[in-house]
Amino acid sequence: MSELIDYIQKEIHITYKKRYSKKYIEDKLVPIINYINSSKSKRFLFGGSQGIGKSSFISIISKAIEKFYYKKILLLSLDNYYLSKKQRLLLSKNTHNLLITRGVPGTHDIGKLVENIKKFNHGNYPISTPLFDKLIDDKSKSKKIIETKCDILFLEGWCCGSSEIPKKFLYKNINNLERINDPNNQWRDFYNNKLKIEYKNLFKLFDELIFLRASSFDNVYKWRLKQEKTNQSKNKKIKRMSADEIKIFIQHYEKITKWMIKDLNKKAQLVIKFEKNHKISTINFN
Repeated sequence: MSELIDYIQKEIHITYKKRYSKKYIEDKLVPIINYINSSKSKRFLFGGSQGIGKSSFISIISKAIEKFYYKKILLLSLDNYYLSKKQRLLLSKNTHNLLITRGVPGTHDIGKLVENIKKFNHGNYPISTPLFDKLIDDKSKSKKIIETKCDILFLEGWCCGSSEIPKKFLYKNINNLERINDPNNQWRDFYNNKLKIEYKNLFKLFDELIFLRASSFDNVYKWRLKQEKTNQSKNKKIKRMSADEIKIFIQHYEKITKWMIKDLNKKAQLVIKFEKNHKISTINFN
């Protein structure tokens, strides 16, 4: 136990440049690792809002499981299955102009993702997964190749686990993006129909849902702003989104994020609540 805690503490320091107490790690992270390791399930779905830190959090969890429990994890990100800029441009012209922006259901290559999941299920390797470059908002020419057979599958994504949104909430305007750019609900109907069928069928391929719950949607803006600064520091040639542009950008995600916060508290097998400082406040097993 102490070696596991020490390892996680070092990984957190490397990842976040912060030192979390051993008590915090024992109370908030070790139970999650033990839960996944002791489960008979092989496929775990992780959902959680933009900026909450899914990728870093899940990376630390998966490294600890691999190192201390000798189970190899195939880690997939829904973000890497975004449609190309050219594909989204075509979609925006044929369906709705808001679909030029990556994010909502309908802007991912679900067929390719399902193909990769089936390869995991059948032990069919190597598995080739796409990569998406957010700095250029387009598919990368590179791919990730997994050669070694894996024991557990993780899929993480901001809308993972979301169910179809009831019309009463779907059609209620909660921001200016919806009010001005989608007055006839065409965009909302499009992504909600995708949730109802295509994404529901995707999520059903998983045994358990782990929901990383933001304590407030207001945190998403602050997290995303910080994330944008980090992304820009990686490539000075890429123009960073301004604070106002980020406010508009996250409005594309707001409805589904708020619906998930409302809907998944009881539906997810595990709910992990994150506060503004990215630290876990509560863990609830359903």
